[in-house]
Amino acid sequence: MAAAGGGGAHGCPALPLASGRSIPVLGLGTSHQGGYSHDAVVHALQKCGIRHIDTAKRYGCESLLQKAIKESGVKREDLWITTKLWHSDYGYENTTKACLESCERLGVDYLDLYLIHWPDAHILGKSNREVRAETWRAMEELYEKGLCRSIGVSNFLISHLEQLKEDCVITPHVNQLCWKFTLPFLPPPDSESVLMLTWMKWRHVLFPSVQVEYHPFQRPQELVDYCRSRDIVFEGYCPLAKGEALTHPSIIQLAKKYGRTPAQICIRWSIQNGIVTIPKSTKAERIQENCQVFDFTIAEDDVEILNGMHDGRHVSWDPSLIV
Repeated sequence: MAAAGGGGAHGCPALPLASGRSIPVLGLGTSHQGGYSHDAVVHALQKCGIRHIDTAKRYGCESLLQKAIKESGVKREDLWITTKLWHSDYGYENTTKACLESCERLGVDYLDLYLIHWPDAHILGKSNREVRAETWRAMEELYEKGLCRSIGVSNFLISHLEQLKEDCVITPHVNQLCWKFTLPFLPPPDSESVLMLTWMKWRHVLFPSVQVEYHPFQRPQELVDYCRSRDIVFEGYCPLAKGEALTHPSIIQLAKKYGRTPAQICIRWSIQNGIVTIPKSTKAERIQENCQVFDFTIAEDDVEILNGMHDGRHVSWDPSLIV
């Protein structure tokens, strides 16, 4: 892991993405549920060293984050800002407009990471698969233009990723982008070279990050392994299982053993498993607590205890029924 830009939360390391950039392994999540605290975000940026903010259009707080970031005094280049495209804006033509609107609300010229938020499209007359493919092609263009420094997906499972790979790898449009933007210095390729260059671009651009629910009760290891085998960074939200993990006897016991809080045990476990971890809170003291996870290590035997708590439960959306 490389050091995060701006120092990160108490020495927070960063993971490299396929886009060539590095994402801090600890972020501050936001949500439409539970409210939003301006003071807590400012505290996170000023006092806790947080440099990774995760939000979404659906949460309704992009404009509020602009105010908090401005008040914090943290420079744009020291921040990692992720936001997400909601399904009401899916489709080739709508995606660019939605991205520009999110940038305007956030007060930025570019996004560090832009994610397709959910695999279900809700567009009459088109299949989810068709709409996801159209949307991803627009995301690729946003990446090539520099409006999005990295692109990815949220709540996608292996089946969704495999479909998107099949639909978007070798098309004339992607070939054109590969030729025009990625490798402009080469002589005109023959048809076989076109396919190879397209595959090179696919490996470079596709899903630098996948974001999914991840906590001791929901550890989708098959999806994690799939991502790692393809150089895709795995992000996990709801690391505390919306509080359910904090009262589990085994986690409480480990917290006592290490002299930490149950929340710190869950977050540290997630990070040790190589997951970019995104807890959220509207309380400054909780954010401070969540950041204090880089000065201890959970023993391997205890990591395995936590790994063994997986029971498949979801505390957030379950995308397994989306085709």
